Amino acid sequence: MLDFEIEEEDRALLDSIDRMMAREFPPEAYRQADRLHETPWQLLPRMGALGLLALPFPKEYGGWGKDWRSVALVNERLAYHAGIAATLFGTTVTFGGMSLLSYGTEAQKSEILPRLMEGKARFALALTESAAGSDAAAITTSARRIDGGWRINGRKTWISNADAVDYIVVACRTEARSIGSKGISMLLVPRKTAGIAMTGLDKLGHNCMPSWDIGFDDVEVSDGALMGEVGQGFRHVMSTLHYSRAGQAANSIGQAQRAVDLAVAHARQRRQFGQSIGSFQAVQHKLADMQVRVNQARLALYHLAWLIATGRPCRLEGAQAKLVASETFQYVTREGMQVMASAGYAMESDMQRMWRDAGLFTFGEGTSELQRNIIAREMGL
Repeated sequence: MLDFEIEEEDRALLDSIDRMMAREFPPEAYRQADRLHETPWQLLPRMGALGLLALPFPKEYGGWGKDWRSVALVNERLAYHAGIAATLFGTTVTFGGMSLLSYGTEAQKSEILPRLMEGKARFALALTESAAGSDAAAITTSARRIDGGWRINGRKTWISNADAVDYIVVACRTEARSIGSKGISMLLVPRKTAGIAMTGLDKLGHNCMPSWDIGFDDVEVSDGALMGEVGQGFRHVMSTLHYSRAGQAANSIGQAQRAVDLAVAHARQRRQFGQSIGSFQAVQHKLADMQVRVNQARLALYHLAWLIATGRPCRLEGAQAKLVASETFQYVTREGMQVMASAGYAMESDMQRMWRDAGLFTFGEGTSELQRNIIAREMGL
């Protein structure tokens, strides 16, 4: 039975996140990091110390063995304080941890998972290419067998935080004449391997999460870099997408709730025509619609988290949660900018940063259009 009661242990964990974020990365620190385009990597070991990064992993590796409902709550709370904190948490737990847990070798799990849970191992996923975005099966980056390992050649683009990670999970075509989803394998590539070159990409938002174009020029890795079975990489990635979609949804919802709260606080304080603008019905309805949308998205996320936790199929629900949450984030920040007007448009405002950042969530890790296609297929259309 679907239960919305938050366990006492999770409540304590959320309270610890509030204290940690207030101490380590308060709003003024976030504003400065956004201006300077700095990533607050110092948060990862802090998350590790609280046990956040260990939540979904088995106790045999030093994890807490908690289910995805706890992960969703933590991700959402981190996002409420700072979207970049939820991003660092999400990429570490999903791109790194769940990839290792789902299709990594025992040697990879034993070596890396303990460091990951301490916040001492960073990850990026290199899937996207210039001609392979929504059509992930169109990748051309190749990996060819050599004595004792693999040689990688090709190019990936829009890879988040790739310059500062320890490992890049790279999707490569390992069967020369294969097409589509067949013949793709996943390789765990140490960031400092010879032959990797990176170029930074300018973009509108997410200043604390730099994106990179990555070239692989005869990059050689050992046989131990292979994750899962040769030629089954696309299936492996697809098998873990519900984790990243849940993470994207939680991140969107946490930030969306923050945007609503900022708009409400402004509406109470801002006075026009002798009264607060929150007393005008037009503004009240706008704020009410914003909160309703966030609550609806949260229900979709919690339903997805319950399905993951109980081992039920959730392809439709994963796409649904990501779709609803990301579009809600865009909606509430756009409406929040309208409520706050020039106060939201000023660069010192948190609203304008979230407004700029919200756009990425409707196409990053799968466009809204792709999510609707998935939902339609799952409906039998």
